[in-house]
Amino acid sequence: MHVILRVVRNRRWFDGVVLSAALLAAGCAAERAPATDLGADIDQVAATLVEQPLLHSASIGVVYRDREFIRHRGDMETGKPGPPSDATLYEIGSLSKTLAGTLMAHAVLERRVGLDDDVRMYLQGDYPNLQYKGEPIRIRHLLSHTGGLPNMLPERANTVLADFTDPRTPGELNAIYAGYGKADFFRDLHAVQIRQAPGKDYAYSSTGTELVAHVLETVYGSGYESLLRGFFRDSAAMTGLGIRLDDAQAARLAVGYHSDNPVPTTPMPQLPWGASGNVKATVPEMVKYLRFQLAGGPVVTESHRTLVQFDPEFSIGYFWNIVSGDRLKGVYYAHHGGVPRSQCYIYIIPKYDLGVFVITNQSGDQTARAMETAIDSLVERIAARENATGQGVSR
Repeated sequence: MHVILRVVRNRRWFDGVVLSAALLAAGCAAERAPATDLGADIDQVAATLVEQPLLHSASIGVVYRDREFIRHRGDMETGKPGPPSDATLYEIGSLSKTLAGTLMAHAVLERRVGLDDDVRMYLQGDYPNLQYKGEPIRIRHLLSHTGGLPNMLPERANTVLADFTDPRTPGELNAIYAGYGKADFFRDLHAVQIRQAPGKDYAYSSTGTELVAHVLETVYGSGYESLLRGFFRDSAAMTGLGIRLDDAQAARLAVGYHSDNPVPTTPMPQLPWGASGNVKATVPEMVKYLRFQLAGGPVVTESHRTLVQFDPEFSIGYFWNIVSGDRLKGVYYAHHGGVPRSQCYIYIIPKYDLGVFVITNQSGDQTARAMETAIDSLVERIAARENATGQGVSR
């Protein structure tokens, strides 16, 4: 689940925290001059990131022109030496949505689902409410956050999330979702009111992503987590993805901090399907995902296809935010993920054959901006190196 409010910024990019305009002061001079190798650059960026207030640790995975880099910095818990590692399982929040979008792109290419299908084709029972003046919510509307559905079901979760940094938020979310299953979701879905024509206005919706998971279960006759594991195992050699963890996996789950609370908080509660924000993965697994995205192929190409263009610089594909016109990055694909104790970003930047995944075990109103600045710093270093030498990098 993406539990953070959508950031509008100038072009309505990214769903995320309402951020301040503060920049990272340390390291700005270093951004202007390329270091000896990209590994050193990533070390510097990671070190600068964990120097930010409240940030305890950070992990960065990079794929650049077929080379892989992973760096971990900081300590997971205050006062307890112990950095994250390649074995650390992270909650990747709403990056989970891009995985669901990829699975739906695969289903569309296999002609199991049509983008213009009325979502009610895949629901049992009568849902006359899932339309506006005769125009139904279609599959493409779920994928592009234009269906007019609420962010979360049950609706009271949205009230809690309206003040995300309130110290009571994690506990209140846990109480809301304790025992909240698929039957509860469909009960609440019957009560949803669509107040605008689908397909026009962006309204971020984890509810829509959970519906996507249900559609996939219906057309494939298999549970969503099984579909997730099977597809990415076969297509990207990702063997460590999971939604529900066994005891051994749970022991490797990263601790994390909510806002300015000095005490670690609880994991994100389980949602009915988990497609909107319950996926867990290690950084090496996410590096495989970066490779999969950069390699292209029919499914990735379809998932990156624009479904709705909101303005000349911002579009959305199969849950991917598509940003155009950026002087430094060119056209790129990105998504933010956030839960009460973790935030992350993924960027796919074809201009440099570059993929970046950054995650930290703290979730507050400054966290996303700090990560964005770190990524911008890294891209600037890569651009400077390419402009200066036109050559690759060493590990």
